[in-house]
Amino acid sequence: MKPILATMVYCLQDNGVLLMHRNKQPNKDLWIAPGGKLEPGESPYDCARRELHEETGLQADKLMFRGLITETSPRPDWQWLMFLYVATSFAGELQGDDREGSLRWWPIEQALQLPMPEADQTFFPRIIDLRQPFVQAKYRYDDALNLVAFTDQSTQDVE
Repeated sequence: MKPILATMVYCLQDNGVLLMHRNKQPNKDLWIAPGGKLEPGESPYDCARRELHEETGLQADKLMFRGLITETSPRPDWQWLMFLYVATSFAGELQGDDREGSLRWWPIEQALQLPMPEADQTFFPRIIDLRQPFVQAKYRYDDALNLVAFTDQSTQDVE
């Protein structure tokens, strides 16, 4: 099964993080980073910049590649490869269109307590802590999309 390629961008500013409260599936009623699916011929970096601008009105000056996440399940529609970025410098005015959800800046300490997808709860604190190394992890779900296994591959040796 071919994975869906997607990006997420965590915008950090003044000890805060910009998150979106999703108003539709997947992840309805949960807080996630802005992002979306790659278009044909688009690089993950270009997708992250485009999706950030489309969903927030912000234009990232520079993106830091901070993580690579794999999500699998028996379902053919739930095979994801996600490229995670952090932006600490951006231009523009915040202007969400509410098609995907509502945007809000959260103090990081409060953001860590928000309802998020299960997988995001494990990598989010490490992605936004720029002192932490690159995050690489694999999540396996059952048919009902319940998380059944998690492997942190960030520190696994390459053979």
